[in-house]
Amino acid sequence: MIGCATAYFAELAGLRTVVLEKRPALATLTTPVATGAFRMQFDNAEEVELVRESIAFFDELQQRVDLGLHHQGYLFVTRTATGARTQGELVVAQRQWGLTDVELLDGTETRRRFPYLAGDIINARFRQGDGWLEPRRLALELARQSGATFQTGVTVTDFIWNGDRIRGVITTAGPIEADTVVIAAGPLSGPIATGAGLDLPLVTVRRHKLIIPDLPQVPKDAPMTIDFETGAHWRPAGNGAHALWTASAPAEPPMDDVPTSAAFAFGLLDPRSDHALARIVPFWKEVWTSSRLQWWLQAGQYTYTPDRRPLLGPTVIPGLAVNTGYSGHGIMGSIGGSRRAVDAITGALNPRANPFRPDRAMEDRSFDIL
Repeated sequence: MIGCATAYFAELAGLRTVVLEKRPALATLTTPVATGAFRMQFDNAEEVELVRESIAFFDELQQRVDLGLHHQGYLFVTRTATGARTQGELVVAQRQWGLTDVELLDGTETRRRFPYLAGDIINARFRQGDGWLEPRRLALELARQSGATFQTGVTVTDFIWNGDRIRGVITTAGPIEADTVVIAAGPLSGPIATGAGLDLPLVTVRRHKLIIPDLPQVPKDAPMTIDFETGAHWRPAGNGAHALWTASAPAEPPMDDVPTSAAFAFGLLDPRSDHALARIVPFWKEVWTSSRLQWWLQAGQYTYTPDRRPLLGPTVIPGLAVNTGYSGHGIMGSIGGSRRAVDAITGALNPRANPFRPDRAMEDRSFDIL
């Protein structure tokens, strides 16, 4: 996704662009595992603006190409007084950042509008303009429209140097010279950067997606529904649902093939689990006992930075730039982030005006709930 978006904006900026992908096809590592969701309900103004730009782009492109885009909203619900207070404070902050269409609902209004919810929901925040799309459709359409040259099945093995400046890459298909090399390789960005002597502040963490293809209990018009306390969430998908959980997980090395664990599915589906979907939506108890229940799992890796924000633009090594580290927000941040990365490379974006520049000071930030 990020490589294709980078190519799109690079060509738009007048840069002749070659994209190298070591896998046999584009957008086959983390992109198809993503749920494709996007939201503007962030806890900082910079990411609100980043995703605002992406969503506007998605809406415009959807008018010409079917991206499977749905504006069915994001609904964060809480069952605790602490969670309710935090949600209220967050909505106040978001309105100060110009995000005026987030609704704060009390428990009664929440259950009236979303009757599938549990009776002990205290409050919720909801934004109708949030939603999801099919990420690989978006990635391949950006590739098609970019006009860039794409080489698949080609692996970068080293960098070409001229003094202390990178001037291209050595690949399994031969050398390629370039004024700027951009690393946009998701969870594999760190190891590639290490080959240039650059230690990026990245940590990779495994993330699963539970896919249930046939689930009559799920309302097809439901929003992305999130348990604010646990981070467990689900959304409609076809005749079923996708379900996820993004609580803290141990860091692990980047992988080309990420294994799945049945424990992830049981953690979401078993009502006895401390992060069961049934905590906030009772019909998931029926799903658990149904003889029709079938599922499969996919797994990929999030690439986290310490402050949970992406690394966009030139690095301290001349000729080397990055577009990575989206910390789980790669689809929703892809457009705004890639445009900023390219503008930083061309000089259209001053480093002082780039809050995502790779050499910024970073403070550790707790995991965003999604």
